[in-house]
Amino acid sequence: VHLIPVNPVREDGLNPKSRKRIMPDLLTEPPAIDPLYEAHVYCNIPTIAERSMEGHAPHYFKLVSVQVLIRHGDRYPLYAIPKTKRPDIDCMLVPSRKPSHPQLEAFIKHMSKGSAAQMDGSLSSLPRFPSHSLCEMGELTQTGVVQHLRNGQLLREIYINKHKLLPGDWAAKQLYLETTGKSRTLQSALALLYTFLPDFDWKKINMRHQWSTIFCSGSCDCPMRNHYLEEEQRRQYSLRVKNNDLEKIYVEMAKIVGIPTRQLRASNPIDSLLCYFCHNVSFPCTKTGCIGMEHFKVIKRHQLEDERERQEKKLYFLYALLATHPLLNQTVSRLQRIAEGKKEEVFVLYSAHDVTLSPVLSALGITEARFPRFAARLVFELWQDGKRPKEHFIRILYNGADVTFQTSFCKGHYKRSSKPMCPLEKFVNFVKRDMFLIFNSTSYYDACRRRAL
Repeated sequence: VHLIPVNPVREDGLNPKSRKRIMPDLLTEPPAIDPLYEAHVYCNIPTIAERSMEGHAPHYFKLVSVQVLIRHGDRYPLYAIPKTKRPDIDCMLVPSRKPSHPQLEAFIKHMSKGSAAQMDGSLSSLPRFPSHSLCEMGELTQTGVVQHLRNGQLLREIYINKHKLLPGDWAAKQLYLETTGKSRTLQSALALLYTFLPDFDWKKINMRHQWSTIFCSGSCDCPMRNHYLEEEQRRQYSLRVKNNDLEKIYVEMAKIVGIPTRQLRASNPIDSLLCYFCHNVSFPCTKTGCIGMEHFKVIKRHQLEDERERQEKKLYFLYALLATHPLLNQTVSRLQRIAEGKKEEVFVLYSAHDVTLSPVLSALGITEARFPRFAARLVFELWQDGKRPKEHFIRILYNGADVTFQTSFCKGHYKRSSKPMCPLEKFVNFVKRDMFLIFNSTSYYDACRRRAL
């Protein structure tokens, strides 16, 4: 079951795309939510080069592993507003059209000849890049491809050029790649890998298929997770019903389109309207009138309020702990193996969705983070202390901002430490033990069958 995507609270870190960004004074109330500003952040239109904190460590530290969880890039809507013309977006890749990237042309050529890759199951039948002159529902756009070409280039400059994480003649076993079975996630992963890898060689690309959007693999049976998700959806519903402004806007929009209000609500209009907004296309009109910016602002503001309440009510947090344990457990086990000296799977890429990243952020305790924008990236870095080689530390970064000390398991650590990172054991203990304390349990299996205290 998909939660309706609900957008941002505040993120701890400058957003380089906004020169006007004012760092909030923590002693005063945060400024009123600005739905248009937040929508721009969500679109993540590639403009100026991004600053990022990835790869920062004391000089005697050695980077030994990087695991990256991404949301796919900009896509065409998953829903259409009934009785309106679909937004006119071209999903052909045209290097001369903005936004573009210096390597877009080479990327298209390379993707056209990718027969040597090993792709799990149904992945091999998916297209390697978008190619429809009118985008299909949910299809990655050129903006989405460019967002991940930029992500890959940024990570390459830091992890390959500076830290030498992978050699020029890297081997397939040094990577672990996994994606859901949607063309937008596969294509996003390929765009990022194309600009990231020292040499993109199809023969070494082994892409695994993950059928679950929460990447729970063989550990998906969890009755209490489903229970908390249902409770969270009830909370969402009751907040929406209480919002008179929102109801008024839905009634107005339904009249313009000429359908029952209930049907308009079910078509999730914000998903479609965000596409018009991100691509700077006029909102749809009918003979009765036009959907306008005021409609958009009210729905967007409600999304932001919903996200804020969601953080406070804790139902989503309980869902998130159970939803993300299998993925975090896999992450921790891999980091432990590498800390013990294994040289395999030193670079990991999970290509996923907002409904994957959002619960991971919540489970880790990063409550200040915005809802995942298009092409969002969450990075886990593993570092070895050069002076004490047995000691390993992690850093966690979200869209280039260091959020390590926002996590519940490392919150107070930096006050007692001179190192800008978190001991690996703290993360291991959190995933293997502390995640279950709120359920009065000691294991995932048990927590999946027991209510929280």
